[in-house]
Amino acid sequence: MAREYNSLIIDELNLTKYLFFTGKGGVGKTSVSCAIATKLADSGKKVMLVSTDPASNLQDVFDMTLDNKGVEIEAVPNLTVANFEPEQAAAEYRESVIGPFRGKLPEAALKNMEEQLSGSCTVEIASFNEFSFFITDKAAADKYDHIIFDTAPTGHALRMLELPSAWSDFIAKSTHGASCLGQLAGLQEKQEVYKTAVRNLTDSEKTTLFLVARADEASLKEASRASVELEEIGMTNQRLILNGLLDHADDHFSKIICDKQTRALQNMPEALKQYDVFKVPLKAHNIAGVENLRSFFQVEQVVTPAAVMERKATSSLADVINDLAHSDKRVVFTMGKGGVGKTTIAATIALELAKQGRKVHLTTTDPAAHIRNVIDESFGITMSRIDEKQELKKYREEVLKKAHETGATQDDIDYIEEDLRSPCTQEIAVFRAFAEIVDRSEDEIVIIDTAPTGHTLLLLESTDNYDREISRTQGETPESVKKLLPKLKDEKFTEVLIVTLPEATPYYEAKRLKEDLDRAGIFSKWWIINSSYQDIDTSNAVLSNRAHSEVVWINKIVEDSNHFTALVKWVPSELKGANLEELLK
Repeated sequence: MAREYNSLIIDELNLTKYLFFTGKGGVGKTSVSCAIATKLADSGKKVMLVSTDPASNLQDVFDMTLDNKGVEIEAVPNLTVANFEPEQAAAEYRESVIGPFRGKLPEAALKNMEEQLSGSCTVEIASFNEFSFFITDKAAADKYDHIIFDTAPTGHALRMLELPSAWSDFIAKSTHGASCLGQLAGLQEKQEVYKTAVRNLTDSEKTTLFLVARADEASLKEASRASVELEEIGMTNQRLILNGLLDHADDHFSKIICDKQTRALQNMPEALKQYDVFKVPLKAHNIAGVENLRSFFQVEQVVTPAAVMERKATSSLADVINDLAHSDKRVVFTMGKGGVGKTTIAATIALELAKQGRKVHLTTTDPAAHIRNVIDESFGITMSRIDEKQELKKYREEVLKKAHETGATQDDIDYIEEDLRSPCTQEIAVFRAFAEIVDRSEDEIVIIDTAPTGHTLLLLESTDNYDREISRTQGETPESVKKLLPKLKDEKFTEVLIVTLPEATPYYEAKRLKEDLDRAGIFSKWWIINSSYQDIDTSNAVLSNRAHSEVVWINKIVEDSNHFTALVKWVPSELKGANLEELLK
């Protein structure tokens, strides 16, 4: 017998001070966390909502400019919203370290300090310092009844939540000082703050983790993986929210969706079955704007739209693949907000190019890689993924081997080993692996299924200061790294495909991505709108309304892309292997 799930009724939940929402990209973490924050604030609770996602879209939901300190939402008294900006946080952190020395040290010394503080390591530390403030500050705890974290997609969220242990461990074992941190002399003083962060995260009386998932296999697997890993670091107070359930079927198409959801829930991973599970029905409209947030927990009265806006002409995914083949691109990225379907699009492109007789290598830089769930080498392609732990182990061994071979003293070896324990070293190891993958483009077309936008751009931007970072650990800069940036900036060689959905939040995120790519000088031509309900034959009111609401976003994307837009229809079949060809129809 199928398990019955409770509706998500906020008044009936015994909520803790700190609430985390995490899950696979695109499952609706932001919608759910924003709606709960609004509901609690409207009930008289003082609420702080914080996004820890580098690709956050809280500003789109509330339609206002936000900062990393907290902005009061005028339309929702009692609600304050803060949005992490990693680069801004790094700039502020850099100035907090260097500022006291301005006018006291020579300009050359200040420039040296700025150089040491310019890497991805500083971005990570700065972001974590802000995160630590929100979960440890006594004044914030006294001021707010609830502090809600709309976290990044799961891979990044796990990294963020594991940082307290990682940094505390690094500081505790350090005898020479935190060498990888350059001029961050104040880090040792913050050790107690990080320990408090760990205690609060793992205190079930203070912290609740909401795993947000859709009723599909990939989403539930990701929620299960997150659940197990977060349990291992002590976050045991967990609950599961099933978002976007179509609650009734009244035609062939809606029945296909309901049946697919039912099968996924019947095969729910065992790790999730121990928790309270709550359901949220699929909405007929996008969740943006305060009024839509306020209606999130109300029963919708949905009617089929009477008129449909005219849709601008679009191309197909087959047109995109033929264009890539004709222009002989060697490196192709699929980029976009988490959950838009980058993996299935990347796999489909790889499959079709291989069928045309091209040598193709498909890889992923996503820490929450799902690509082998979609396709394997039996389809005539080679595949890889960047395994962060494996790359870190390999890099450590290589650096220490070189140190021994060059006659380093035991003190030098101890110093290097200490530096290699730093969480920052992982970024160097992963980046080097990324460069090696791109180097395969000499012989193969390399299709890269990337991590969600923020992580990807940080990865690409770090090409400029990689030499500086790697020299810190006495490593060497491989030839593949030296050749990387010129390849990425050569539009005859590299192209980024922007993958999005016909909805407000993915559209705005894709638009920001395009602006970032333009600034970085990385070529992008095609926008791919995935999982569209256009041309789907349904009389179901919810699905019809969602199809109707897509048109305005499709038309915006067609304009923004100068008509280089491909529309990919939502298909009911499981998108694996040969079934990927369904996306070309």
